[in-house]
Parts: sequence; C-alpha cells; structure tokens
Amino acid sequence: MENVSLTAIGRSARRAVIGAVKTTGDTAKAIVEAIRDVLLTTVDGVSQVTVAAEKGVAQIITGAIEAASEVGEDILMAIKSAVHGAVKGASEVGADVGKVAVKATEEAIKTAGNVGANVSEATKHAVTGAIEAADEIGTEASKTVRNVLSSSIKGAKDIIKTPFK
Repeated sequence: MENVSLTAIGRSARRAVIGAVKTTGDTAKAIVEAIRDVLLTTVDGVSQVTVAAEKGVAQIITGAIEAASEVGEDILMAIKSAVHGAVKGASEVGADVGKVAVKATEEAIKTAGNVGANVSEATKHAVTGAIEAADEIGTEASKTVRNVLSSSIKGAKDIIKTPFK
C-alpha cells in the first residue's frame, strides 16, 4: 500500500525500488541505481540543484527504505544502498555532495527507526554508504563527506575511524 505521507518524489522512489528488487538478483546495485535515477530526474532542469537535491532526497530515501521493508528486503542493505545512490546522484548533477550526504543519512536513520530497524546499525550503514559513494567520486568529495558527517551525525565519528588521506 502506498504511503500517503510521501510526496510524488517519495512515491516514485518507492515504486522504483520495489520494481528494481523484484526484477534483479543484485538488490544493492538495483537500489543504488534506482535512487540515483530518481534523484537525477528530480533535479532535472532546476537552477538551484543543491537545494532541490536536499529537499528531494529526504522523500527519496524514505520511499526507498519503506519499499525495501514492504517487500522483505534487508533494511540495512537498503539504507546503505539508498544513501550511496543519493550521494552518487548528487555528484552527477553538480549538487553539494556533503549537504546531500548529511540529509540522506539523517533521513535514513529517521526512517529506519520508523520501520523498526536498529537505529545504531542504521547509522553505521547510512554513514558507510555515503562514505563509499564519496570515495568513488574522488578525494575532495571523500574529505568533504567525512568532515560533514563527523560534525553533523551523532555517532559518525566512531564509524569514520580512519580519515581519508
């Protein structure tokens, strides 16, 4: 059943994730790609890309995690993959990856609690997803995401043990 509190963007992310996990054997990759695609569509043609990405990513992450929960997928894997996809998508559209990483991580943690997942484990997976995406993007993105998560997300400093050099 569709979550009526989700915006059209959130419902699109939810449907994309459900479709992706039902049609592929690699659920983590499918979620990363689905979230990335929804974020890219959300900010297409928008002049203030970072603002649009930040606003949209909360609904996108919520929709993705709720969808994974609904179809019985591993919530923690979905959290990591959704945040990863959001950060990668932010980079591709020229949005501030640090701001999007923080917003995506915050929303993933909040939604994890709402669907009954362990918030501490959700934090670990969300932070890890953001960092892995940033590492794939490059050195500056990696440093930025590590710094903003360490200062913005409770418990992130403990998860980010080795600073990027």
